[in-house]
Amino acid sequence: MQIFPRELNYLPLIGALGAAIAGGVVVFVFWYFFSPKNLQVGYSPEQPINYSHALHAGDLGIDCRYCHANVETSQEAMIPPTQTCMGCHAVVEAPTEAGAAELTKLRDYWERGEAIPWVRVHKLTETAYFDHSAHLAAGVGCVSCHGRVDQMEVVGVREPLAMGWCLECHRDPEPSLRPRDRVTDMDWEPGDEAEAALVADISTISPPEHCSGCHR
Repeated sequence: MQIFPRELNYLPLIGALGAAIAGGVVVFVFWYFFSPKNLQVGYSPEQPINYSHALHAGDLGIDCRYCHANVETSQEAMIPPTQTCMGCHAVVEAPTEAGAAELTKLRDYWERGEAIPWVRVHKLTETAYFDHSAHLAAGVGCVSCHGRVDQMEVVGVREPLAMGWCLECHRDPEPSLRPRDRVTDMDWEPGDEAEAALVADISTISPPEHCSGCHR
């Protein structure tokens, strides 16, 4: 006499299919929702002083290189020392009460001889090598990686700083290139003359696509 119904023979198959589907869902969730595009993009940490790039780089038109002075010659873009800020704000006052409060913080750091503990926004993994100077020398504009900083009250990550994203540009760098004297120009748009110059320059640029190019 049969104790268990014959349908129970399908339980191992149903269990295997369920496990496969659940595994696929878990892989998709981690692949999509835990990707740099979702985990990095939008990161805008609170800073010790509310510094407005929209005001300084946008309204006032201060060039990126005034504060990030060594970006054309160094691997990293220097975080400006307090002395750079005081070069202007030793005499320049803020037009608003909120701005005056932030200037008070700045001058307090200066008087105490302390560096402002800025929170780093763009950070690559320590296993990757990135050279700012090489990219600027090739004609890659700041906007390509950092977005329209001149429109940001609070700077945040606008692009996923991931290997796949970098390789897309290395394989087809031309859309990110511009004349080398316009790398910090946030409003620059390609024109006919500029495009012709870039096409002529593209032959001299060969971004690495092999592992040792970024992992040294």
